[in-house]
Amino acid sequence: MQTSVPKKIALGLGLAVAAVVGAVYLYIVIAMQWSYSEGERAGFLQKISKKGWICKTWEGELSLVAMPGAAPEKFLFTVRDEAVAAQLNAAAGKRVALRYEQHKGLPTSCMGDTDYFVVGLREIE
Repeated sequence: MQTSVPKKIALGLGLAVAAVVGAVYLYIVIAMQWSYSEGERAGFLQKISKKGWICKTWEGELSLVAMPGAAPEKFLFTVRDEAVAAQLNAAAGKRVALRYEQHKGLPTSCMGDTDYFVVGLREIE
């Protein structure tokens, strides 16, 4: 039994689309698992909020003060873990140290608005 040419073209296109979707999926998984950098930032937790039209993500802002009287620098971050987001909500307005991982090259803002993903925190007295 012979397969017609349009069916072969449709099959080829379907396989090509599946390969592209699979490659994009694999890239996102690798980008989310591999961190470009890791570190800790300390400052006053200014805000934490869940936002987005379709993809809701936790986004926050940490005010970094290097010296008294100096203009504060803002550290913008994203939180993926609901438990960490709950801890951050409880610590709003307090001085905290945030542990973060930086994930560069994420293809969409559905992963978060920033490259910096907070994975833990501790309050500073």
